[in-house]
Amino acid sequence: MTLADEASAFFRDLQSRTCERLEALDGRGRFGADSWSHEGGGGGITRVLSQGAVFEKAGVGWSDVSSELPDDLTPSGHVEAHAFRATGMSLILHPCSPMVPALHANFRFLERGSTCWFGGGVDLTPYYPFREDVIHFHRTLKNACDPHGPRHYARFKKWCDEYFFLPHRGETRGVGGIFFDDLGGNELDLRGHFDFVRAASEAFLPAYVPIVERRRQESYGEKERSFQLWRRGRYVEFNLLYDRGTMFGLKTKGRVESVLMSMPPLVRWPYDEKPAPGTREAELAAYLCPTDWLGADPLPVVRGS
Repeated sequence: MTLADEASAFFRDLQSRTCERLEALDGRGRFGADSWSHEGGGGGITRVLSQGAVFEKAGVGWSDVSSELPDDLTPSGHVEAHAFRATGMSLILHPCSPMVPALHANFRFLERGSTCWFGGGVDLTPYYPFREDVIHFHRTLKNACDPHGPRHYARFKKWCDEYFFLPHRGETRGVGGIFFDDLGGNELDLRGHFDFVRAASEAFLPAYVPIVERRRQESYGEKERSFQLWRRGRYVEFNLLYDRGTMFGLKTKGRVESVLMSMPPLVRWPYDEKPAPGTREAELAAYLCPTDWLGADPLPVVRGS
């Protein structure tokens, strides 16, 4: 079995285990399964849960495809033939409650000729953030990173802050997490990277589930729901304008429904709407910038945190 085969099998199993855990967390919703084929070879399974008790939409995708890699999607220094194989697992969780943050995760392995590399990451997008939740999220990711490199968390946290940034809005998409790409090298390096990817992929639910369990019963009304739908617009803007995964899927003729699985089911784009100063909605802005969440006092205590 090649490393690509091992990675594909791991990601497919991760998809199954993740869906089982999310169904148990939701308590009502169930994932459907949509199998598809890619014109270049291979295919995938897209699983979506809709209108659950916790998740308005949850999508967990697995794929293992072969195709041609465009020049503008080739990592620097990779100059071999354009034929590639890519396998990975992707996840997006859009909760019903605005008090529960959205979550994104993606882990992938690409093979092009004799060159291989891993990429991926996980990040949190709250609407009404609670400081202790953000700290728990980052601490869990750091604990997963540390056994695989003392600088992994700091390096990949910074990479995440820089990547999930909307320059036209001047803000990060959320409160960050970790992001990495082009982790390659020789066989020994790749095995080490695979160990790290497994650890990171096993950490995103322990980082997220306790937050859901704490916040799912928080009360909210139409005002909070409207704010959630407005903030979802920022999520859509990033995914359609800047996200490399979206561009990769579309430019390599991926299945459009699966590529755009990450889109939220409902969203608002009001003209020039701004939260009123001093409101809980206005406090979100303080979280949308690179922050040392594991420092002694990353942010002033705000109402509700």
